Amino acid sequence: MKRRFTAKLWIAASMALATAGVTFAADDCTGVPSQAALKAALKSAVSAPGGNGGFGLQMWATVVNRDGVVCAVAFTGTDRGDQWPGSRVISAQKANTANAFSLPGLALSTANLYSATQPGGSLYGLQHSNPVDTSVAYGGDSANNGQANDAMTGGKIGGVNVFGGGLALYNSSHKLVGAVGVSGDSSCADHNIAWRTRANLGMDYVPGGVSGDSTRPDNIVYDIALRGVSAGTSASGWGHPVCSDAAKTISGNLTQTKP
Repeated sequence: MKRRFTAKLWIAASMALATAGVTFAADDCTGVPSQAALKAALKSAVSAPGGNGGFGLQMWATVVNRDGVVCAVAFTGTDRGDQWPGSRVISAQKANTANAFSLPGLALSTANLYSATQPGGSLYGLQHSNPVDTSVAYGGDSANNGQANDAMTGGKIGGVNVFGGGLALYNSSHKLVGAVGVSGDSSCADHNIAWRTRANLGMDYVPGGVSGDSTRPDNIVYDIALRGVSAGTSASGWGHPVCSDAAKTISGNLTQTKP
């Protein structure tokens, strides 16, 4: 089995080599939130006044760096089984997607990709590219899931997810440093929780996006006109289905991104 450094060991090794004058590849987790910071930000987002428009469930979150390396995994419940177990890897998949398809000047949330990846859409088939690395996703001791030593940490997870919950991370220098993915509730609530998590982390200096709202550039877009029982058509091409009226209302009042 291929051995991987945890984020802590990788950073420690990188610092030691840097001290020795050795240049290391930029696959470390400096510049992105720590596991403790992610957990605190996520818990605060889940318990936000007024809720998030979903079922009020416990959540998973993952942070990846710009190279797609998993740097932190966290959950909000008391135990790893208090959240949907399948949402652990989905949160990582969302983080990978938001990072992989965002640029220094253009942020795409996973919610923005829904309509474009449907049959006939401009990005149809994207969701089948870049598959999850199952050895990263399901290796290691399950007792460590969501902890600082989660087995995903230090590995490149891969995966493409095309519904709400993944957002790129931009620091106060307006640098794209990675992404956060959130999963565990309805996809619309996931987006709202991810948005609040990113804001809590102070990594929402978003340069631009496709939402049509310059104050929330990569926000979820609700512009799908239903045609009978079909999936409907998004006027902008970046639309996402409405999960609940509450989630839609909340999304329109989320904290504005920083200039």
